[in-house]
Parts: sequence; C-alpha cells; structure tokens
Amino acid sequence: MTRPTVLLGMSGGVDSSVAAALLVRQGYAVHGITLQVWEQEDETVSTSKKWQERGCCKVGIAKHVAQLLNISHEVIDTRDAFRKGVIDDFLQGYTTGTTPNPCVRCNERVKIRELMDLAASRDFNYVATGHYARLQTNHGTSVLVRATDERKDQTYFLYRLNPHWLPRLLFPLGNLAKSEVWREAEALGLPADELKESQEICFVTQGDYRTFIEKEVPQAKKPGLFLDEAGQPLGEHDGIAFYTPGQRRGLGIATGQRLYVQQVHPTTNTVILGPENSLRRQECMVSDLNIFVSHLLERPTEVHVKVRYATPPTPAILSPLTASNIHVQFREAQRALSPGQSAVFYEGDHVLGGGIIQPFSRP
Repeated sequence: MTRPTVLLGMSGGVDSSVAAALLVRQGYAVHGITLQVWEQEDETVSTSKKWQERGCCKVGIAKHVAQLLNISHEVIDTRDAFRKGVIDDFLQGYTTGTTPNPCVRCNERVKIRELMDLAASRDFNYVATGHYARLQTNHGTSVLVRATDERKDQTYFLYRLNPHWLPRLLFPLGNLAKSEVWREAEALGLPADELKESQEICFVTQGDYRTFIEKEVPQAKKPGLFLDEAGQPLGEHDGIAFYTPGQRRGLGIATGQRLYVQQVHPTTNTVILGPENSLRRQECMVSDLNIFVSHLLERPTEVHVKVRYATPPTPAILSPLTASNIHVQFREAQRALSPGQSAVFYEGDHVLGGGIIQPFSRP
C-alpha cells in the first residue's frame, strides 16, 4: 500500500521537528523543506549554540532532525519572495503610519504558499507545518479551527490562507499542549537547549524593529510634530515610522501626565498623543478581507473578534459595507486598535476570516 506523501515545512524549531516525528509515526512519507527566508546560515561559526543566534529557520537542526527520522530534506531559497512579500510590506506599512504584522503576511505570501506550490508541482498529497491549529470538515468543507492549547493557538496568523488550500493541509500539533510537544522532543533526543522559540520578528536579529527600519529606510527618520488631541504642538518626534498606537515609552515628552500614541498621520507627518482613556475605541473598519464563510458579506453577524495575537477574542457585530469592507462594532471598547494589524473573526473555535484594520478618520 502506497503511503500518503506530505511536504513538511521544517524551520529547525521544536514545533516543526516534533511535527515531523508525529507524521512519520502516523505512516506518512515525509519530505522536509526548510525555506530560507532570511540570512544564509554560516556553517563555519564555531559557537556551540550557533542556531540560537539565527532567525526563525535553523537549517542545521532541521537537517539533524531529518537524519534522525530518516526522512529526506532540502533547503529552498525563498529570500526574494520574502523580501518582496514580507519585508517590503513591513517597511511600507511603518513608513506610511500603520503597524503591519509580518507573520501574517509570511504565511499567506511565502511559507505556506511556497510549500503548496511546490507540493502541487511534485504531486505531494499534503502540506504540513508545525503551527498550532486544527482542521475539521463541516458539510464537506474544510474549516480552520483553533488549537486545543488556547495559549499557543496560531490561527490568528493563518486566517489569510487560501480556502482552497485547507483540504491539503495538515497541522499535526493542533491537538497537543505545548508541554506534550516538549516531551516528544525530549523523547526524540533533540537538543532542547538549542530549540528556542522563534523570535517575534525573525528578520530583526539585532536591536528592535525601529533600528531595522532606520537601517533599511534611512529617510524614515523625518522629524515632525507631536500634537495633543486639540491639535496643539507638544514637541518633535523622530519620524512616524517609529510610533504605533498605545506606545508610551520613547516619546521624550514631559507634560505632567502619561501620554500615549493615539494616531499617526502620514499626510501631515504628525503623531497625536493623549491620555490612556483615549486609546479605547468602540468600532473600526476592516478591509483587505479573506473570508471563509460568505454570509459575513451578506448580513450583520455577531461574532468574536481577535485584534492582536496576545489578547482573547471579544464579542462584536460585523456589518458588511462592500465586498471588501466590514464595519466592526465591539460590545466593549478595545484598547489601542492599530491600523495595519489584523482583526480575525471567530464563531466558537471556527475561524470565519478576517482582514486589516484601517486608519481612523481624524476627529
């Protein structure tokens, strides 16, 4: 009997490594693929923990795991696609006053897209990754579902997947808790001290994202005015690319009260500051949609909405405006909604779709 074939994205981290072991155990013919999305790993580096200092793809460990499991493995250079689809989008977002999420764009435009294209060209049955998510079948349709371990659930980063991809995707870790994954890794004899969690932004390997922006786009350092909510000048900022709603640190403004970034306005090169209670908003507009269920675009629907990865979904009513715009009315006001970030829609554990939060009109 021919074993089903699966193309597995292997970053060299604990999650994709354990996913490989589980797929082998389940009887799949696994071929590992490491997509090189950023810098070339230097095999001459002598430090005993060289993989820890790299971004999210640790080629050496991925190769080691493939050999341990006796599966084939290769590295594919996707740096050009990553530069165009993720880094350029990241830089363009910040320099025009929004707060993009590179992990969302990477799955949509690079990692899973590249794996799906490669699987199709090589006639693989499935594509798998180490994401914490699940897939279920509902009336013959594949549905993206939150992981069993709610703390590790990564559907927020996967909502932009092409619906046609879902029947051919596998998420082996979807029903496991992170503690179980670590036990699997230890049982495999994997080097646990080197299997660090991927950093939040894999291509920002030194300093923070502001340092990266200044290096990549020096002209982003374009001073302008901090304004209060009445439009009165409070001081000078370094450039709109370095500020995001909710930010308090690094403002350099002393007024006797704590001030937070409220809005960023690229057309006037100004940053609006105000007190924390002004950060809360009852509504937002969401565009650039990826929708799994058509009724969201047909009538008002009560759902739960997740506006950032680290916060739980919150009740809201979605009202379609056009085929590409949805108005979101939250039951309770949300803090520091950030244009450029994703709003993901849920019904229970089912992912209904989502889109990008749009800039607010200036009051």
